[in-house]
Amino acid sequence: MYTPAEVRTLTPVRESFEKKASLPDLRDVFLCHAWDDRRGAAKDLHDLLESRGVSVWFSEKDVLLGTSLLREIDKGLVKSRVGIVLVTPAFLRRVQGEGIADKELSALLARDLLVPIVHDTTYEALREVSPLLGSRSGLTTKEDTMANIAAKLAELVTPESESVCVAAKL
Repeated sequence: MYTPAEVRTLTPVRESFEKKASLPDLRDVFLCHAWDDRRGAAKDLHDLLESRGVSVWFSEKDVLLGTSLLREIDKGLVKSRVGIVLVTPAFLRRVQGEGIADKELSALLARDLLVPIVHDTTYEALREVSPLLGSRSGLTTKEDTMANIAAKLAELVTPESESVCVAAKL
């Protein structure tokens, strides 16, 4: 199910997640995405994760009308165990424009707990815009379906599951 590269990528995230699992009021993941993807790929990934029991901080449902978007994002980053960055062509444009997606990415890169999900673009295109994020191993829809990626992420952040840790020992 997991490639050796995926095991190397996901095992440190899994170990960090396990350390934080007992902390109260935390979301499993923070979903960083481009505004343009909020009703498409980001919503699809959110729904797939939540259907597997993963609690997701997602701006579309977690930022209430009349609240400060940046402040709510800041709170969401604090209350999330792991960051997922949905890298799409729209995300790459937004990061170049130094908008909100760029600010989220900067915060997630500083935490070192993130998994890039490359969708409808390539790692080469990502490295041209963000060498730091592009240098990280992640998952891509060129090699797997979004549903399978969501299943892998759900397994990663589900405390009862040990398959990533077991696979790392093989």
